[in-house]
Amino acid sequence: MDNHDLKIPVTIENKEACPRYSGVTISGITVKESPEWLQNRLRLIGLSPINNIVDITNYVLFETGQPLHAFDAAEIAGNKVIVKTLPAGTKFVTLDEEERELDANDLMICNESEGMCIGGVFGGIKSGVKDSTTAIFLESAYFNPVYIRKTARRHGLNTDASFRFERGVDPNNVIYALKRAALLIKELAGGTISSDIVDVVADHSVTEYFPVTVSYRHINRLIGKEIPTETVKSILTALEIKIEADTPDMLDLLVPPYRVDVRREADIIEEILRVYGYNNVEPDGAVKSTIQHAEFPDKVKLQNLLSEMLTANGFNEIMSNSLTKAGYYEQLDSFKADHTVQLYNPLSSDLNGMRQTLIFGGMEAVARNTNYRNPDLKLYEFGNVYTFKGNKSTEKPVKNFAEEEHIGLWITGEDESENWTTQSRPTTFFTLKAFVENILTRLGLDVLQAQVDTVDSDLFSSGLEYKFNNQLVAQIGYVNSKVKKLTDVEADVFYGDLNWTAILKLLDKNGVSYTPLPKYPEVRRDLALLLSKDVKFSSVKEIAYKTERKLLRNVSIFDVYEGKNIPEGKKSYAVSFFLRDEEKTLKDKQIDKVMKKLLSAFERELNAQLR
Repeated sequence: MDNHDLKIPVTIENKEACPRYSGVTISGITVKESPEWLQNRLRLIGLSPINNIVDITNYVLFETGQPLHAFDAAEIAGNKVIVKTLPAGTKFVTLDEEERELDANDLMICNESEGMCIGGVFGGIKSGVKDSTTAIFLESAYFNPVYIRKTARRHGLNTDASFRFERGVDPNNVIYALKRAALLIKELAGGTISSDIVDVVADHSVTEYFPVTVSYRHINRLIGKEIPTETVKSILTALEIKIEADTPDMLDLLVPPYRVDVRREADIIEEILRVYGYNNVEPDGAVKSTIQHAEFPDKVKLQNLLSEMLTANGFNEIMSNSLTKAGYYEQLDSFKADHTVQLYNPLSSDLNGMRQTLIFGGMEAVARNTNYRNPDLKLYEFGNVYTFKGNKSTEKPVKNFAEEEHIGLWITGEDESENWTTQSRPTTFFTLKAFVENILTRLGLDVLQAQVDTVDSDLFSSGLEYKFNNQLVAQIGYVNSKVKKLTDVEADVFYGDLNWTAILKLLDKNGVSYTPLPKYPEVRRDLALLLSKDVKFSSVKEIAYKTERKLLRNVSIFDVYEGKNIPEGKKSYAVSFFLRDEEKTLKDKQIDKVMKKLLSAFERELNAQLR
C-alpha cells in the first residue's frame, strides 16, 4: 500500500537553468529483467534492455518525449535533492566511469554532500539503479535548453535525454510522464509509492502559453496567396494554438509551451503554410518563365552520365557525412591536421571537423559492409572537401577556406565471384586503373596526353597520379595500412580520387574536334629495352613523343621482365611503337629511320641497351 515513509524534498538553487523539477519516491522494488513485451518494444527502436527500472524510463521517454532518471535512494545523502551548479574544476565521475572536470555553468543534481548527476545529460557513477537497489527517487524535470546544449557539447556527450532537452520538451508534460513511469514501476517491479509528488516550479512562465499576434495581411503577403480566414483558424486550432482574440485584421494567439520553435509571427505563418501545402500556392500572373542556356560544361548532366556509367559497371553510390573525425588527419602529411576546418560546437568527437578528403567516409562504409559479411564492394561518391588555409583573415574570412568537389571510388574483395563457369577473380590495382581512365576518356580527356607519375601521398602505399597541363586531376592506388587501421578495415582496398572541380575547368577549355578515319595503315614496331630498375615507363613514353612528333601515334608496354639473364639492378621493358603518316603509306626506310632515332634517344637519355 502507498505510504509517506520516504520523503525527499527538492530545492532549486539555479532557477534559470531548471525552471521545473518534479520527483517521487518508490520503495520495495525488485530490480530484475523486464518482461518480454517491454524488451521486444525497446529492441524494435534500437535499445538494449538493461533492467526493469531503466527500461521503463527509456520506454516512457520514447512514448511521451519526456526524459526521466531513477536515482538509487540509498545514495541520496541527507535525503535531499538540490539542483545547482558546482565550482569550476570539480571532479565528477559519470556512468561510463570517466572522470570529468565540471564547468561553473554545468547544472548538477546533487544530494546534501556531492553531485549525483549532470542534469539532463548523463548520470553519475553512484546515481544509477543497481541489482541491490530497493528504493528509488524518480526524477522528471524541465531544463533550460541552452544550458543542456552547452554542457553536452562541452563534455562531448550526446544522450537521448540531452537530445530532447536541447530542443525543448513540454514543461506541462513533466507530471504526466512521472505518473506514467511510477505506475509502470509499481506494476513491473512490485514497488509502492512512498511520498507525494514533489513539484517545484521555479519559473511559471515556462508552463504558460506564449502570446503571438499575427495579421491576415502579413499571412497573405508572406505566403503569396490569400487564404480564407476560416481555413487559417482551422489550421491553428488543429495545431493546438489557441485563438484568444479575432478581429478582421489580426489574430491574438496563445502558443503551447512545448512549441519552442514557434515564437514569432513569421513562425506562425510558416506553420499555416506547412499544413496548407506549399503545392497549393499557385504562382500569380507576375511570375514569368525564361529559357536559360545550360552552363558549359553542364555539371549536373556530366555527373548523371558518370553515375549511370559507374552503376552500370556494378558500382553503388554512397553519401558520406561532410563532418568527420578531425583525429584522422593527425597522422597524415598529405592532409595536415591544422588544415582541418574545425567546428566550434561539434555534435560529438567523431564529428568535429569538415572532411579534407573523401577517403575516410568510403573506408567507414567498407568497414560497415565488411562487418555485415558483404566484402565484395565497388563504391563511388560525389562530394565536397574543405580546407582551412591558415590565413585567419578578419576582413574577408571566407578567403581563409577552400572548397572543392571530388569523386571517390573504392573497390575491394572479388571482382568476379566464383561460379560454375569461372574461377573467382580478386580486384586489383589495374581494375581501378581501368575504371578511372575510362571515366577520363568518357569526359573527353585524352589519357595518352596525361602526365602519369607515381603517387605522392601517404594515403597510398603505391599508386599513380594523372596530371593535365600540370594540374593534378586524379590519384589512384592501394590504400595505406595506416589509413586502413584508422578505419578498422583489414581487407585490401583500392581507392581513386578525382578532382571534379579541376576536371570541369579542363573541360571548359577543351574544345570539341574530330579527325577523319585514317586513310593509310598503321605500323607497329617493338623494342626490348634493358634499363635501370628505377626508370619508369612514363620516362620512356615522354622521350619517345619528344623525339618523334610527326609519325608516332601511340606507345605501350606489353612486358616487364626481371630475373634470369638480366643483370643486377636492371629490368627489361618490351615496348610497342605505333607509327602512321596521314598523307601516305610508310616505307621501311622511313620506319627504320624513326626507330633508329628513338633507340638513340633512349641510349643517350636513359642509358638503355637493346636486348
